[in-house]
Amino acid sequence: MERNLILLGAPGAGKGTQAQRLAARFGIPQVSTGDMLRAARREGTPLGKKAEGFMNAGQLVPDEVVIGLVEERLGKADAKGGFILDGFPRTIPQAQALGAVLQKLGRAPLAVLDVQVPEATLLERLGGRLSCPKDGASYHVKFTPPKKPGLCDTCGSALQTRADDRPEAISQRFREYNDKTAPLVDYYTKTGLLRTVDGVGELEVVLGRIVRALEA
Repeated sequence: MERNLILLGAPGAGKGTQAQRLAARFGIPQVSTGDMLRAARREGTPLGKKAEGFMNAGQLVPDEVVIGLVEERLGKADAKGGFILDGFPRTIPQAQALGAVLQKLGRAPLAVLDVQVPEATLLERLGGRLSCPKDGASYHVKFTPPKKPGLCDTCGSALQTRADDRPEAISQRFREYNDKTAPLVDYYTKTGLLRTVDGVGELEVVLGRIVRALEA
């Protein structure tokens, strides 16, 4: 069964973690725009070279190039049984272009899941995150604290708060999400593709809700 999925939700809703679990469960790739851009640059494809020109100039890669990369990626063998899009689409024009690509490729319809978490919970999740600058391990002061406060369990390095998890950055991320990405909820609701999932709770509990929503 082909499963083509998009996870929506505000920063801190747990989309990335759940996407990894769904990819493992269904045996489909988690496709991120960042990974696609890096792979296209490595492989030296025409679109990769085009994207590299914008990236080297410090510019955003235009939608038409990103859409082309998405089409290339979804045509690869490991995505034949489905995919989970990570970080795309971010805007309604991108969503419309994605729909055209899937129709062109003759793919199964999308299932779009909106992982809903109250803003107070999102702020608690984001504000308490810590990461190890040496090995990249992630912690949370409340939910997954290190064994020794402020120190990585693996290497003992001092843990840091990521720049995008500082209060001013969190506020900016919420503004950007509300301005650009939240309208996708209305868009996909109107197309009949959206399913909502309560994102509060243990990881396995939320995963179970997502799977049930997909099978409903």
